[in-house]
Amino acid sequence: MILFQLKCEHDHEFEGWFKDGATYDVQAASGDLSCPVCGTSNVGKALMAPRLRTSRQKEDAAEKQRQVAVAEATKAAISEIRKQVETNCENVGNKFAEEARKIHYGETKKRGIYGEASLKETAELVDEGIDVHALPWDDDTKKN
Repeated sequence: MILFQLKCEHDHEFEGWFKDGATYDVQAASGDLSCPVCGTSNVGKALMAPRLRTSRQKEDAAEKQRQVAVAEATKAAISEIRKQVETNCENVGNKFAEEARKIHYGETKKRGIYGEASLKETAELVDEGIDVHALPWDDDTKKN
């Protein structure tokens, strides 16, 4: 296994593990690599320093920085998912289970919907063979 520091056309840096250098070359050439922050497939190797043993404090700080970058990339991806769903689907609120059944059984027009359903309602939909997915909504109105 080999670790490469990667960088996209928008200067987002991230790490990627590969079986070997040839595996990286194949994936890069075919466009299979994408930036976890912006999604672009225009990705290349970034300037890398050799991995030298550093003090534990420096290693911990680097790990913390990596975790923050991953968290930020995840939040950006969730935000993009939410934007796409809100743009392309209808919000049916707490009538999600009812409306999903109507669509599934052909009682109303087929379309993308989103809304709220309890765990019990979701389990019942799945048992009926209705394709549903829970989304990791990043709701700024609900603070812990």
